[in-house]
Amino acid sequence: MKIIDLEPGDPRLTKDLLPVLLELRTHLTEDLFLSIVAEGHSQGLRFTAAYDDAGACVGAAGWRIVANTYQVRKLYVDDLVTAATARSTGVGRALLAHLEQHARAAACTSLTLDSGTQRTDAHRFYFRERMAVTAFNFEKPLV
Repeated sequence: MKIIDLEPGDPRLTKDLLPVLLELRTHLTEDLFLSIVAEGHSQGLRFTAAYDDAGACVGAAGWRIVANTYQVRKLYVDDLVTAATARSTGVGRALLAHLEQHARAAACTSLTLDSGTQRTDAHRFYFRERMAVTAFNFEKPLV
């Protein structure tokens, strides 16, 4: 498996990573995704792709490093997706390990993510990866 951090403008963002990301973020279009990449990059948003030995993109992660008063500095995972055809093959574990390396290199105190309450399979995976539920996430829709 090969894991690559992709920069804005890299054609692999839409050619390889977006189709995997769409398995989780079904509302995205290519144009919307590219506008989010453009705006989000200045806010620290980065994307990482995982490729299998045949060269197919099988995993995607969107992430950023955030400074806050609670954790001081954390790596926050916006998106973590393994392609349905590659689940339970170590892709998610490899992506998390890669992100943890980024977090440690940036002197982060933690690696965090939010996961929808309905995603019980994902929750089992996070628990296996020694992640803990440490807070509730509250949301008030504004549209």
